[in-house]
Amino acid sequence: MASQADISGMAAELATIPGTALKVSPVALGTWAIGGWMWGGTDEAESISTIRAALEHGINLIDTAPVYGFGRSEEIVGKAIAEGRQRSRVVIGTKAGLEWQHGSVFRNASRARILREVDDSLRRLRTDHIDIYQVHWPDPLVTMEETAEAMHTLFIRGKIGAIGVSNFSVNQMERFRRVAPLHVLQSPYNLFERGIEADLLPYCRKNNIATFGYGALCRGLLSGRMHPDTTFVGDDLRRSDPKFRAPRFTEYLTAVRRLDRLARGCFDKRVIHLAVRWMLDQGSHDGALGRTPSRTTAAGRADSWLAARCLRPDGN
Repeated sequence: MASQADISGMAAELATIPGTALKVSPVALGTWAIGGWMWGGTDEAESISTIRAALEHGINLIDTAPVYGFGRSEEIVGKAIAEGRQRSRVVIGTKAGLEWQHGSVFRNASRARILREVDDSLRRLRTDHIDIYQVHWPDPLVTMEETAEAMHTLFIRGKIGAIGVSNFSVNQMERFRRVAPLHVLQSPYNLFERGIEADLLPYCRKNNIATFGYGALCRGLLSGRMHPDTTFVGDDLRRSDPKFRAPRFTEYLTAVRRLDRLARGCFDKRVIHLAVRWMLDQGSHDGALGRTPSRTTAAGRADSWLAARCLRPDGN
């Protein structure tokens, strides 16, 4: 159980998403792994425990999507929040624009799909509104104007509190913003994957768009818990990710060991704390979305909370 001081400290750090009344914690709980698909399965009881522990430690932003387990992640998030009667203190972010058939996923960001999908998400999440609704991927077969107009419709109707996009380029955001307001961009970002620094981060800062960096621990690499004999089973997406295959896996693990020595020697922390703190220091609000695997142990969850609370070298 978190102490009152822990909760108050996190609450004091809440950041407002520009153009909205939403206030979010600097660290979010990402729930792709909780859905099970592409992460080797899920454990509902452990997943619900993880969500509730995050809330107890002052994390109020939970990020999910329909495609995470084909609705399973949203259902678990909805159950954890509803049964704990936590809706008033949670900012829910979910997504639209991906469709699936027989286990295959493809993009569909049409107006009809988005308007239908939002009601499905509301039902699974057991709520009457979604705080942050994001287009999961740009759809090359649907005009940006049609997608933006559909999202704007939901915003005007009050079904969503903020409009976001994920994995969009600057040009795509420019086209989107000609039709609808844009409050959030979500893109991959961590110590190893820093492509958004060239143009996306400067663009968002200039246009007052909140940035949520996902994959803060680079699919677990920056957790510090992997070793050369680590294996991935079932449908775990890391089985086909080049970062987790020779020779690159060895190279990444070497880099992680060096970062861990740096964190311990300079700050008396570990690499997981360094990775999250580094992300949070890159902008006015860069949400470090930690995608916690459903089978994470209690000790592992504790490390995540420590990462959320880790201090800068100056003590802030």
